[in-house]
Order: sequence, then structure tokens, then C-alpha cells
Amino acid sequence: MRNRISRNHVDPFTDLIFNILLGFVLLFFISILFINPITKLGNVNLKAEYIITIDWPDNLPDDIDLWVRDPNGEIVSYLNKDAGWLHLDRDDRGIINDRVKIGDQELVYPLNREVVTLRGLIPGEYTVNVFLYEHESKRPVDVKLTIEKVNPSLKLVYFNSISLPSKDTEITIARFNLNQKGNYSILPNRLSILTPYRLESY
Repeated sequence: MRNRISRNHVDPFTDLIFNILLGFVLLFFISILFINPITKLGNVNLKAEYIITIDWPDNLPDDIDLWVRDPNGEIVSYLNKDAGWLHLDRDDRGIINDRVKIGDQELVYPLNREVVTLRGLIPGEYTVNVFLYEHESKRPVDVKLTIEKVNPSLKLVYFNSISLPSKDTEITIARFNLNQKGNYSILPNRLSILTPYRLESY
């Protein structure tokens, strides 16, 4: 009597190869899930609640520094560009860092501006000072301060202008309070020394 071979008989080696192939396919799809998406160029998302800006006349060689203290006593300046939620976005040194060389060509960016961003909300008192660090022009320097609330939309909440008469002058240009909801209110101004220099202040 002849031995009958079942129609559903499968070679064990073929079954092993199929299972290995299936495993590789599964690992391939799992690895795709963990690959980071390609970052879009130029897509910078910087969170900010308030922007504090000082400006002084363009092309002026003088170096004016912005100093800001938060309710926790953290102070941001060119000496410490990140302090708590405060961040100094640009340390403008007058004419010194206004020139950029691209190939054989030198470009000049004459705008004199320093910017501090408040990336999160800490309720309490904030102090904003300006300090005349280098004074090559030898004449009083007019400084303009703007404080803008960013969220939910950009809104100017404070503007002030002062004159710095001489080198090493430090002036408290603004004091303000933020409440639990991040709402701004101006405080009576009084001098607070934020720099470590303790020289001539107003």
C-alpha cells in the first residue's frame, strides 16, 4: 500500500526562513516608529511672555547694558545671560559687534539694541536697570525702554526714555509687578543697584 503525502505538508526549513523574514519586517517597522521626524529649517518656536528692550542711537560706539532682576532675586545681564525665566537675547556692545565679515565683504548692522525675554511667569516685583559701560561718544546718551506683553497678543505695556550722562552710570529705569495671571502693573520707581560695580548711580 502506497504512503500518502498530505497536501498541507510544509518543509521545516521553509517555515524557519519565513519566520525569520517576518521577524526582520517587524523590527523594520518598529525602528521606523522611533526615527525622529526631519526638522523644518527656520522653524524656531521661542516661548516668551514679556519682551524688555532698550534702544539707543544707531552707529553710536557706546556700550549700554540691560540688567533685569526677577522676584526670586535672579539677575540677567551680559555676565549671566540665563537667569531663571529671564534670557538676554543679545548683548549689544555698540559699534564693536556691529560688523560682520562675509567672504571679502564687511557688513555693518548699526542698530543699538539689547533684548531680554521673560520665558515664564513668576509673580512678583521685577527691576529693570541700564548701565553705561563704555562711553566713547563723551556726550549724554538717550536710551528708550519698551516692555511688551506677548501673550495672547503683542501689546505695549510700558515705555520710558532717560539720558545716561557719563560712564559707569546705573539707573533703575522701571519697576513693575506681575500677578498670578501674568498681568502687568507699574510700581513706583526707586534706585536699586543690580551691577557689581557700585560706582556712579542715579
